[in-house]
Amino acid sequence: MSENPATPATDAPAANAPEAEAPAAGSPASPARRAVSQETDAPAARSLGSTAVSAATPRRGEPMFPDGTGPAADPAGSHHERRIRSFQPRRSRVSPTQADALRRLWPTWGLDIDGLSRIDLDAFFDGLPVVLEIGFGMGEATAQMAAADPDTGILGCDVHTPGQGNLLGLAERNGLSNIRVANGDAIILLREMLAPASLAGLRVYFPDPWPKKRHHKRRLIQPEFLALATTRLAPGALVHCATDWEPYAEQMLDVLSAEPTLENLHPGYAPRPDFRPLTKFEGQGLDKGHVVHDLLFRRRDT
Repeated sequence: MSENPATPATDAPAANAPEAEAPAAGSPASPARRAVSQETDAPAARSLGSTAVSAATPRRGEPMFPDGTGPAADPAGSHHERRIRSFQPRRSRVSPTQADALRRLWPTWGLDIDGLSRIDLDAFFDGLPVVLEIGFGMGEATAQMAAADPDTGILGCDVHTPGQGNLLGLAERNGLSNIRVANGDAIILLREMLAPASLAGLRVYFPDPWPKKRHHKRRLIQPEFLALATTRLAPGALVHCATDWEPYAEQMLDVLSAEPTLENLHPGYAPRPDFRPLTKFEGQGLDKGHVVHDLLFRRRDT
């Protein structure tokens, strides 16, 4: 597996993350780090742990990985604008197994979204086409999709620390060399750290529906978000969304249909494609009578 290629720009502070320890058997060895970053020239968007492995949750204000061996609590810090976010960081209890995976694997397989450098996806994924998945929960479905399609890289973006550790552990135990984990704000990742037309797909499964009307502005799938995200999609890239919240599904369909660079692959909602696993959470919802809607759109060639 390639090393993390997103090193700080020349005017950024030096990275303090140490070299990763050798991954366990079944995982590629960690090579020496090389400086492969580029200056960020992305256009501005339209409006828009500890050294010891511990399962204890840190006290308020204390970093979970103060020595830099795991995901940062606020990777973008104060050098990016404070705006309405579609997520709330959940730095809940991390198990010893998850903390161990984060401590050992994060320096090589993880990426903090600091907005200070451009990611070389070819180097990060050994030349594989890359799909961005925003919000992967505990990572079980992501790991299943990576195992089923080893020729596609998956860059999973989330802020849930236990899920980040769980996904890294799943990747190591199952020998999945096509998974990387990004920690932080997906908007900053898209706007500042990914090159135009660099993604082969975008997946957003079961995002927070923010059901209260006054919170609808926090929903991820908005016109401004798509206007940014589609600039990072290569022609032919697939946009796949899924939700079990009917009003949000209707908004998704309206917003995706209104984006001129996208075309719907189905008349309205799509059947669940075989490549998206049925998750435990989704199965529980279906047992309760929830209706899950999938939406499949393609980035137009022009």
